[in-house]
Amino acid sequence: MKEEFPVSNAAHSYVFTSESVTEGHPDKVCDQISDAILDAILEKEIELANQGYIAPNGQPADPERVRCACETVATTGMVMVTGEIRTQAYVDVQAIVRDVLRDIGYDRAKYGFDCETCGVINSIHEQSPDIAQGVDESWEAQRGLAGDDPYERIGAGDQGMMFGYACDETSTLMPMPIYLAQRLAERLAQVRKSGEMPYLRPDGKTQVTVRYVDGEPVGVETVVVSTQHSEDIDADRLASEIAQNVVHPVLDQEGVKLLEGAQIHVNPTGRFVIGGPMGDAGLTGRKIIVDTYGGMGRHGGGAFSGKDCTKVDRSAAYAARWVAKNVVAAGLAKRCEVQLAYAIGMANPVSVMVETFGTNTVPEDVIERAVASVFDLRPGAIIDALELRRPIYRKTAAYGHFGRELPEFTWERTDKVDELRAACEGAR
Repeated sequence: MKEEFPVSNAAHSYVFTSESVTEGHPDKVCDQISDAILDAILEKEIELANQGYIAPNGQPADPERVRCACETVATTGMVMVTGEIRTQAYVDVQAIVRDVLRDIGYDRAKYGFDCETCGVINSIHEQSPDIAQGVDESWEAQRGLAGDDPYERIGAGDQGMMFGYACDETSTLMPMPIYLAQRLAERLAQVRKSGEMPYLRPDGKTQVTVRYVDGEPVGVETVVVSTQHSEDIDADRLASEIAQNVVHPVLDQEGVKLLEGAQIHVNPTGRFVIGGPMGDAGLTGRKIIVDTYGGMGRHGGGAFSGKDCTKVDRSAAYAARWVAKNVVAAGLAKRCEVQLAYAIGMANPVSVMVETFGTNTVPEDVIERAVASVFDLRPGAIIDALELRRPIYRKTAAYGHFGRELPEFTWERTDKVDELRAACEGAR
């Protein structure tokens, strides 16, 4: 294959590609519905707790007792919501589903889905008490080992491993390919909703290939944008306006250049009129690489959306990103990956690993000890530190759980930099 980017023989040159999808992609529709239901439950449970509500079963409303594993599937003309939930609150699942679809833009049958007329099936049931008992009262607490420490009393909601990743390629310490792909997908929705490109429809995908030389990103080699559109738009006009209104503004804003010979591919099949759940069935949790680091960092396999914060698939993945980002922000490494692992019902992680890929500025074992001294990675401590019992989750369900420095995204804070540096100095 012809080398497009001129490099010396001594340089190591390669490309890396990541993709994203818009909020109208059928899988992302399902993620947003699941998280909107979780948000509604948390909001209502907090409201009832503030009112001192006691349920007929004698159980008081308490957001700490909310458990949610909400799954959604969508296909032509139908949405089904299922999963296991424990709450004292009632939420109108039908209304939530229709509101999410309306917000996304699926409000006409000609777009492939109509929020007013689609069928909505509610098949939610209560969480298994076998799972609940280990979360409500941890392994340590059941054996009298928790003492008075409240964080020792909350067990992990499942076993498994979770990864967090950060690098210095972008201002938000995310890998450049996924960061740009997310911003392009976001921009597609912006120009559609603003009326700048009114012929666009909600479904869409983006993909970015970045050229690296000696581990540093030097520019974009290929951009792929596939976007649902109206029947009557000319393909050449669509390609031109996507480049003008979507691709170039995003790259310019991020200060990233298209390399010589770079390609921009728009709707390579030539047509994308049928989209959304009508074109492809959607399912919660099927875009886990899009949700995280675009394949640049490893993934433990657990999805995020629809899960409350006792599920370490979500909360520990957020914590691992928090740790990794602070390590890089502190200048302890240019790249950092953190792995956490838990056993269901146990408060303490069974393992914590820090990998810096040879980019560390202090010994890796020193960084690991600093992380252990600065971060409490028990689920209860993570939940409190990152304020995860708030109704913040629908916002995470499209355009990435990481790399967006919004007030709700507490795991994006670099608030432990000074403590990490001090701990590393003390541990040398």
